[in-house]
Amino acid sequence: MLDLRYVVAHADEIAHNVAHRHVAADVPGLVAAAEARSTALVRLEEVRRVANVVARQTGKPTLDAMALHAAVPEFLRSDLGMADPAEVRPTDRPWLVQVGKALKAMEPALAAEVDRLQAAIESRARQLPNLTHPDVPRGASDEDHRVLREVGVRRDFATEGFAPLDHVQLAEKLGLIDFEAGAKVAGQKFYFLQRELVLLDLALQRFAIDLLVQRGFTPMVTPDLARPDILEGIGFNPRGSETQVYSVAGHDLCLVGTAEITIGGMLADTILEAEQLPIRIAGISHCFRTEAGAAGRESRGLYRVHQFTKVEMFVFCQGDLAQSEAHHAELVAIEEELFTALEVPYRVLDICAGDLGAPAYRKFDLEAWMPGRGAWGEITSTSNCTDFQARRLQIRARPEPGAKPKLVHTLNGTAIALSRGLIAVLENHQQADGSIAMPKALRPYLPFDRIGPRHT
Repeated sequence: MLDLRYVVAHADEIAHNVAHRHVAADVPGLVAAAEARSTALVRLEEVRRVANVVARQTGKPTLDAMALHAAVPEFLRSDLGMADPAEVRPTDRPWLVQVGKALKAMEPALAAEVDRLQAAIESRARQLPNLTHPDVPRGASDEDHRVLREVGVRRDFATEGFAPLDHVQLAEKLGLIDFEAGAKVAGQKFYFLQRELVLLDLALQRFAIDLLVQRGFTPMVTPDLARPDILEGIGFNPRGSETQVYSVAGHDLCLVGTAEITIGGMLADTILEAEQLPIRIAGISHCFRTEAGAAGRESRGLYRVHQFTKVEMFVFCQGDLAQSEAHHAELVAIEEELFTALEVPYRVLDICAGDLGAPAYRKFDLEAWMPGRGAWGEITSTSNCTDFQARRLQIRARPEPGAKPKLVHTLNGTAIALSRGLIAVLENHQQADGSIAMPKALRPYLPFDRIGPRHT
């Protein structure tokens, strides 16, 4: 979430940012609620202060009528029968007792008003996305993303003498995925990986983890469940008809859609020392997504499923934009290194403002060329979330020993989402004889250098 003081002081800037990101958010309503809460809180604190003054005066009178009248703010005087100094009876104990009771009676309504306004502020504040990097392209559709570079050569299958199959056709011919059994057991968009594809899945995980460990990341296997407040802190909505989150009935828990949730949440309410940063974690988790509202999107086979495994990169660094942008560039470079090694053509996109997702200040995607679709398909995403997630989760660090803690910056990035990674490898490495050659980078992890062909 954003700093409320910044929002109030820069309301026009925030409103423009909301508009550019195509988000429905009530910025004027948030500012009005924040100002009303400040007024209500001042009134509540004044009532409590005056109550203390009256209590002391009741026990041992020290103020004369003018001084006691002056100690009461104007908005309270009429309600307390003190509009005129002549009405004040500074040594009349019964009268002071009645004034004290009147003040005490005011507190609940004022406190309730503060709480109501605070709830309104929090509700509206959750609607606000992060600020946006000035170089992020405008727009809200796939056509508005900026292509930064295209890497690798797309194979000319016509020259090779055969038409490429998509991964579903390849898997069917080679007996690698059973979608029918998955649907029978768990419903549509679940599946069983089989035979060599299981080993390929594990090889991709290990290849990614080995590279990340070499780059200084600490490997972790993370929980697949998290509390709703952790999801909300990271910027996910665990409730509502459009949620992508599965909730566990009878428990205050949700299945996670990414290890970003659990890794980010593990340091909630923590103050870190300068020497502990940066913290770089490579998390392995299952990911569960309802894919609500996904009808009509490209979703054949493994491309859009309810469950998959992912290796996620996550970074906590000092709350300095130059530092977090440097980490962001490195995360993109690691993603590119992985898919270059897998011999998969890809392109890098600078994602447009309307498709960033609330926590991201800037986001880059990698799209792989998928010959079976004859189109590009997203395979990784990496975001710099600056202090947006850390503010709600209260993750802070001291810039130097003894200094006041500041909010950290958090970044996340997909090393490899196995479902889409498998698509990219299967489709780009298929051969004319129906087999699939394994990328050289994966062969040390596998007991075979190709899958198939099958002979019936």
